[in-house]
Amino acid sequence: MSEKNSTSYVQGASSKSLLYKTIGQALTDAAAQWPDRDALIVRQQNRRLTWRDLYEDSRAFAAGLLALGLEPGDRIGIWAPNCVEWVLTQFGSAMAGLVLVNINPAYRVSELEYALNKVGAKALVTAAHFKSSDYIAILRELAPELSLSVPGALKAARLPALQHVIRLGGEHTAGAFNFDDIPALAQPEHWDRLDVLALDLQPDDPVNIQFTSGTTGLPKGATLSHHNILNNGYFVGEAMGMTEFDRVCIPVPLYHCFGMVMGNLNCVTHGAAMVYPNDAFNPQTVLEAVTAERCTALYGVPTMFIAVLDHPTRAEADVSSLRTGIMAGSPCPIEVMRRVVDQLHMPEVTIAYGMTETSPVSFQSGTGDPLDKRVTTVGRIHPHVEVKIIDEAGRMTPRGTQGEIVTRGYSVMRGYWEDPERTADAIDAGGWMHTGDLGVIDAEGYCRIVGRVKDMVIRGGENIYPREIEEFLYRHPKIADAQVFGVPDPKYGEELCVWVKVHQGVVVTPEDIQAFCKGQIAHYKIPRYVRFVDEFPMTVTGKVQKFVMREAMITELALREDETA
Repeated sequence: MSEKNSTSYVQGASSKSLLYKTIGQALTDAAAQWPDRDALIVRQQNRRLTWRDLYEDSRAFAAGLLALGLEPGDRIGIWAPNCVEWVLTQFGSAMAGLVLVNINPAYRVSELEYALNKVGAKALVTAAHFKSSDYIAILRELAPELSLSVPGALKAARLPALQHVIRLGGEHTAGAFNFDDIPALAQPEHWDRLDVLALDLQPDDPVNIQFTSGTTGLPKGATLSHHNILNNGYFVGEAMGMTEFDRVCIPVPLYHCFGMVMGNLNCVTHGAAMVYPNDAFNPQTVLEAVTAERCTALYGVPTMFIAVLDHPTRAEADVSSLRTGIMAGSPCPIEVMRRVVDQLHMPEVTIAYGMTETSPVSFQSGTGDPLDKRVTTVGRIHPHVEVKIIDEAGRMTPRGTQGEIVTRGYSVMRGYWEDPERTADAIDAGGWMHTGDLGVIDAEGYCRIVGRVKDMVIRGGENIYPREIEEFLYRHPKIADAQVFGVPDPKYGEELCVWVKVHQGVVVTPEDIQAFCKGQIAHYKIPRYVRFVDEFPMTVTGKVQKFVMREAMITELALREDETA
């Protein structure tokens, strides 16, 4: 897409224009163009919706949200695994002009409280439970007032902005609405308001907030517009050659951009079907969905693909309908890529790279790129996006020279929600988003990720910033200091390790530390390895040397860096 040159600057010149419409307009257009084609298949719920169905059901939910008194710009959280209601909330909230706040299904008490209060969420759509999490019990712990409230009139001391709790499922919870009852609340004036909003809402309006952990503590709410994420979904699909005849198997979670943007918004802009094999990843249900629904594309992080390839029923599954898909989240071993191409019948599988703050994709390989380029690089620049590699002084590097990846264009977020200081730290005066990733762009424009400016850990596709976990551990009364870092792991790519200094004269065990975390932070943020130390390795200027700690743990645990390369 970009001319060969001697500097590490690439830009995605394209003959295909950016879409300038809202997500609601995109769904309206899809329903008009492909009314009777499959739009959404959710296998664990045995639900199938055409594009007409999805449009009508989303619009009905949107009218019900307006009947609750929610106004354009209000924030509505969703805390649930993959399901029909997640999609209806995504499209319905966009039609109503609301800002959808994605809440990780693994969040527990402390994280949920922070997320809802940070954005001032007025409404929350929640599952009743998921895996080991009892969401209703967690909500009651945070807001005991719920049980004594009239639905829609919650006044909770710890969640002051939250008024409406909307729960999934057929059971009733005191103080909460049921999801299926919301559309019936709409009166003619609410339907009329939707028609007005369809004209009034603008593509540059915020539509989504996604929390991304910060290197300096608590998560930041990346605020994304219709224009940001609708276009990114569209160009992700263009890179794979998507049409209305494609059927995309989406086992990745919807609360990430991978699911809701690269999955759902790719499909709505191409008329392709969204296929959810289960509420959470399960390799057997993935194989069953691909076989039964004749999926043409499959998404996943490398660990997911490995689990599918190694599943006992893989040989019996009919994967002949597959041709493409996306592998993203962490580097893919070349042998895994070869097996995906050969054993899963995916010769056109692509690799994608980006970050939540850039909607998310900036680089993606093409369906015809050589296999070695799809493994050793993250592809080439996306349409209408600019990237350059800079040195520590902010100067652009020569082609082939390592530096920080910075990106600019339609995909860059509006900013972190109500956090101008950290927004200014991330987006410079020239409009460049600083990714914190180290990369190299070769002579042909392919980008290779070589490391991270900061010490972010990627565990099984989840980005984890140690500082957030350290801040939480400081609450433990026996901990004087804690340093969290990643160590190699053959299954997840990296696992978390913490070195702990305790207050003098106290006794604490690794199990105590892990028990302190359980139920308060997401399971994947709980350190697997806990070591107690008297001192940390430091530089002469007093900075902790995490790389020394990492090397010591690799030696102690007999881990190998090359297991994950």
